[in-house]
Amino acid sequence: MKSLRTIGKLSGLGAALVAAISGCALAPSAAEKQARTEVARIGTAIRPASPKPPLPDLRTDSPLTDYVHFAVLNHPRIEAAYHDWRATVSVIAPTRALPDPQVTFEADIADTLMTFMPGLMFDFMAPAKRAAMGQEAVGASRVAYRVYAGEVLAVAASVRKAWLELAYVDEALRLRESSLHAFDLATAVAGADYTTGRGMGTLEIQVRLANDAAKVRSELTALGYRRDAARIRFRSTLGLAPTAADPAWPQASLAPTTLPSEDELWRRAQAANPELGRMRAMVEMALAGIGVARQGATPDFSLGAMADFKASPLMVRPTATVTLPIWREKIAANIAAAEARRDAAVARVNAEQLNLAAELAQMLYMVRESERMIAYIEQSALPNYERAIATLEAGYQSGMNGPGMIPEIRIMALAMRVERAAALRDRESAVTDLMLLTADVAPPGAPLLAESSLSAR
Repeated sequence: MKSLRTIGKLSGLGAALVAAISGCALAPSAAEKQARTEVARIGTAIRPASPKPPLPDLRTDSPLTDYVHFAVLNHPRIEAAYHDWRATVSVIAPTRALPDPQVTFEADIADTLMTFMPGLMFDFMAPAKRAAMGQEAVGASRVAYRVYAGEVLAVAASVRKAWLELAYVDEALRLRESSLHAFDLATAVAGADYTTGRGMGTLEIQVRLANDAAKVRSELTALGYRRDAARIRFRSTLGLAPTAADPAWPQASLAPTTLPSEDELWRRAQAANPELGRMRAMVEMALAGIGVARQGATPDFSLGAMADFKASPLMVRPTATVTLPIWREKIAANIAAAEARRDAAVARVNAEQLNLAAELAQMLYMVRESERMIAYIEQSALPNYERAIATLEAGYQSGMNGPGMIPEIRIMALAMRVERAAALRDRESAVTDLMLLTADVAPPGAPLLAESSLSAR
């Protein structure tokens, strides 16, 4: 009966301590609540109840946006970055929580058990210190989110570049096959001229045309290998394993993308560049780290109680400890280190802005250089070939010259069209890099990105 009363008193003491502890609970901040909401929302899109989210149905006529959406839902790079981000969000609550309580035990033993004193000990940390540590954890989660968002954008950009490569190879194959047909026609005309002796066809021309046709056949073979490699790369960007079935290969075509002005591109890059956003999030985390370091001067304490089960009447021994942060040099050094990390983070932001300006200028140069080549081909080279062909056809119809040169000029025009396709591919590849700099390659509606995630914080 005595033991029951003792246990009841000890339980009442523990309940009182637990009630006191619960009153010290720190409510989650608004930033923590927002992080939890966003990680849950995006988790529903990436990994709902089933192991894989529902993927878009891809067809040969599907637009590029469907392939991009498929990739960002399916690629393991994005899944890995999401779980890293989710882990940092999950760590916030334990970081700001009180330490776990401890069960203590003490006994005095001589010839027999003299005292038997179990107890319970609680460690307390100042709410301001725990709030600062929670804010630092929130900053770490924002950095992890920026890494995740960067992976989404990088995968989207890789899909677009692989799409462009497929479109270029298909266009080059079509034009080279047309060139081969024109070579066969030119060879036949040159052979007829040489046989009849009516035209300018010579044996040298026939040999040259045969060699050029063989070169085009070799290029067609190489383009076939290049298409196989491009398709493997395209599968990889979609997140498909080597053993998975092939997707519907897109019937893509190259078309120029309209770009905003240079000032607008710079404004978007400043506001939405993923790497710059990550650097800024690191500044926020460093600022929170300064708050944690400054709380180092706040003492921590612990409270507990032990009850002697052997004593009659019951003896309760309260215990308490308090830390003494008296080493001011240590506290000052921690604050100085945190401030140095903040200064380094700010300097990295400035350095990234310089790097961003240089990258933007380089990408714009590549776009303009490709546009210059495309304009030359479209406005000068191809019209000149068309005029030459028209002149030769008119001369042939009037009997002034033979048809021998017409197929050769057509071959030159087809080769120039291949050059135009290559220049357009290079332009769109540079445009993709610009879109990545300005976070403009996200899937439609950005279902895998947080709201306002790509604007500067």
